[in-house]
Amino acid sequence: MNFPSKLIENAVNEISKLPGIGKKTALRLALHLLKQKENFTEDLTAALTDLRKEVKYCQICHNISDTDICSICSSHRRDKSIICVVEDIPDVLAIENTAQYNGLYHVLGGVISPIQGIGPEDLKIEALIQRIAETESQKVTEVILALPATMEGDTTSFFITRKLKEFGIKVSTIARGIPIGGELEYTDEITLGRSILTRVNYSAD
Repeated sequence: MNFPSKLIENAVNEISKLPGIGKKTALRLALHLLKQKENFTEDLTAALTDLRKEVKYCQICHNISDTDICSICSSHRRDKSIICVVEDIPDVLAIENTAQYNGLYHVLGGVISPIQGIGPEDLKIEALIQRIAETESQKVTEVILALPATMEGDTTSFFITRKLKEFGIKVSTIARGIPIGGELEYTDEITLGRSILTRVNYSAD
């Protein structure tokens, strides 16, 4: 791709490093920024700089936060007896958007993947174990494993379950089944099989 300006080329190269953005999309974004008022670009630059320099990670659950303890962990309205374990921060946002969960979270920062060289020591698993061991005043009674339905996710879930066995608390996993509006004939065998195994009672009331 030929560029009329070295400045445009540098901007495109940097923007295209973002996930899901190719050179053509990066060029459109760069040209769009050039058409905006100067304060628009300055505000965007300032916001990104502040994001990189000032964002914190909650000391308890490792979610993104503006303070040392995030608003979820510090809220007196949350059920502190339940911890939902997720792979990464977008999973917290997804679950929160359902407005169906009122417990706490624990962000692992990934899943166990020997192929990628990610072991248990690279994740926040020990922090989870220590967190549960230290919450005697408000004892954790259940840990929900909301991890990906992949080999790596299952391996991580198995590892955590083994580590939590000594505490004698309930360990559950999110249901995996047919999506609303889905057709059985187009559903893969693993998902369909898990849907049957995790079936629930049906009531006509």
